[in-house]
Amino acid sequence: MSFITSLSGLKAAQTDLATVSNNIANSNSTGFKKSKANFGDLFASAPTQSTRSVAGQGVRLTGIIQQFTQGSLNTTDRTLDLAIAGDGFFVVEGPAPRQVQSYTRNGSFSVNVNREVVDNIGNKVQMLPVDANGQVTGNTQADMFDFVLPQNDPNDATAVLSNITIGDEGVVTATFSNGSSTRLGAIAMASFAAAEGLRPIGDAHWQATGISGTALLNQAGNGPLGTVRSGTLEAANIDLTEELVSLIAAQRNFQANAQALETANTLTQTIVNLQV
Repeated sequence: MSFITSLSGLKAAQTDLATVSNNIANSNSTGFKKSKANFGDLFASAPTQSTRSVAGQGVRLTGIIQQFTQGSLNTTDRTLDLAIAGDGFFVVEGPAPRQVQSYTRNGSFSVNVNREVVDNIGNKVQMLPVDANGQVTGNTQADMFDFVLPQNDPNDATAVLSNITIGDEGVVTATFSNGSSTRLGAIAMASFAAAEGLRPIGDAHWQATGISGTALLNQAGNGPLGTVRSGTLEAANIDLTEELVSLIAAQRNFQANAQALETANTLTQTIVNLQV
């Protein structure tokens, strides 16, 4: 039994090491959220058996939990570099034909050849329609549309786009060479009842699950969504000192369980030799 107990400890320590190592490896990944491995003890006994005479049977992994705490905000010189000061997520849509929606905290956006604003893996950033005052007029899945930069003023074909600004509430305003301006919409933001239940798919992107609940859409500045900071990127929420301490602790746990396994092997071998 001690072999199984020690083996479960080795596996747990290995999982802890892998989780901490992944956090450290992504310390420079924009919008990355760290994870923590949680464990629980294993115990079993018969209903009529006294638990005072039964030892535990080891440890098991109860879950690797993502921690969506705020990362530090670093200033850049690009308008399309966006960060969220709050709990919201940017909504992006994958390429046709699947057009799968996902959610990200990595606001390092750029413009492709079709003048569509896309994220670091080519997904199109989604927007919501706004009125003349910059307030969202629709916040459902059907209301969302792709963030596309206009080339000319829709009311004057000779006026070209000269500048865009993005406010704290995510409202995008385009200014043209003739001095006119128009609101293109608001960056679509999503929140979830249980963000820890989101399914990570890599590159600081997540998908909704039955555990996380469906996305609640709105513009920044509403509820827990927080505000949008243009010219800023969110760093990974990693404290390297804390992670290195956790790495040392996981290593010690692995070594201790390996020693317990070796001790159990020595005891078993001694018993076998006595019987011979």
